[in-house]
Amino acid sequence: MLNSIVRKALAAVLFAVVPPLAVYGETGKLWIAAASALPGLIVTLVMATAFSRRLTRLTTFVSHILDANTARPELDRSDDEAGDLAAALSEMAPKIDDLVNRLRAELTRREAVLASLDEGVIAVDAKLNVTFRNNSFLQAVGEPKIVEGGPLIRAVRDPELFHMLKEVIDTGRTERRRLRFSVQDGHSYDVSVGPLAHLRSRGAIAILRDVTPGERLERMRRDFIANVSHEFRTPLATIRGYAETLLEGGLEDEENRRKFVEIILANGIRLNNIAADLLTLAELEEGKPQAEAGPVLVGDVIQGALRAVEPAAKLAGIRLEHGEFPKAYVWGYRIRFEQAIVNLVDNAVKFNRPQGEVRIEVREAAEGRVEISVSDTGIGIPRQDLNRVFERFYRVDKARSRQMGGTGLGLSIVKHAVQQMNGTVEVESQLGQGSVFRISVPTCAAPDTVF
Repeated sequence: MLNSIVRKALAAVLFAVVPPLAVYGETGKLWIAAASALPGLIVTLVMATAFSRRLTRLTTFVSHILDANTARPELDRSDDEAGDLAAALSEMAPKIDDLVNRLRAELTRREAVLASLDEGVIAVDAKLNVTFRNNSFLQAVGEPKIVEGGPLIRAVRDPELFHMLKEVIDTGRTERRRLRFSVQDGHSYDVSVGPLAHLRSRGAIAILRDVTPGERLERMRRDFIANVSHEFRTPLATIRGYAETLLEGGLEDEENRRKFVEIILANGIRLNNIAADLLTLAELEEGKPQAEAGPVLVGDVIQGALRAVEPAAKLAGIRLEHGEFPKAYVWGYRIRFEQAIVNLVDNAVKFNRPQGEVRIEVREAAEGRVEISVSDTGIGIPRQDLNRVFERFYRVDKARSRQMGGTGLGLSIVKHAVQQMNGTVEVESQLGQGSVFRISVPTCAAPDTVF
């Protein structure tokens, strides 16, 4: 097999020399023919060997032109055609290096951007094999073992997403739908799938955006509007009914007319309380308080809250107990902070048992925080309601709450007031045994002047 330049040159020389040798051999002058052919044969072999080595270096240079980690051989730049080829390759190599480096950098940037997106991203080729996926996609579909290069059908259990990708590859048209994945507790995703056009093949890319928080907010907005309408409708209907009764002859009813007016007044006060709590809640959510924040002495705030609730506690026969308060300061708005404590203590009194007890304790916790707990011996909160007690207008015992004059906004105000101070609030409760609300807020240095 003539698979090298040297062998080809040797074959050509033999082809040119053997016939003359045969002729001279017949005439008896073989040594003359051999002697005359030998120099040409040697020169041809030397030139062929040198040229073969140059081509070998060119081949090695070209084979490593995309490998930046391997040193390329030096090329001989002679004046012949091979030298011109070597010069062209030497000039082209740095340009190829620069192009490859720029392409790698761009690919790295794109992969970093896609990997850091909150939206899930997956790309597939024409055979529906996975070519790229980010961590957000793995979390969305609940499959942490999806590998690039593997078939999509083994990785994604949702048939709708699979059919969307296949349809886009077949038609080349962009598709958009809203899908719900059961593995993520019913999370909803806006899924947009578009074609990926290549010179040799086709593919598709899908982007999954979690719209569950938006749906939850929309549902909360609808519930809030419905609750506000309901909360206003009941006292307004009561006021209207008793006012009409008075106008239709109730003013002459000396026995009941005062009672009618008292009912109208009570419901008017209830409407005012709801409006005031809504304004307070809106102010807390906007984060634009009327006063400036400053250091607040926790003990003074709790003493003020106890004084505010003490008359109602005595009337209900509830004992208010507390220990020594540490001299701890927190950074916040005294009015809102005291309102949060008042709401907790007031609820503990309202939903307590006869001759019950409310205890307020304050302790300095780790990491520069102070913890305030308000516990009661009341009716408690069912387990299924614990996660919702801080929602606006949510009531565990709706009839008793309205009977006590509650607006359903007190605990929501507590949550937002505490969050405004970079704090947290949590609740523990056992039905029939009582509840414990705990507030944890960061402390601050004692001031020269207490706000």
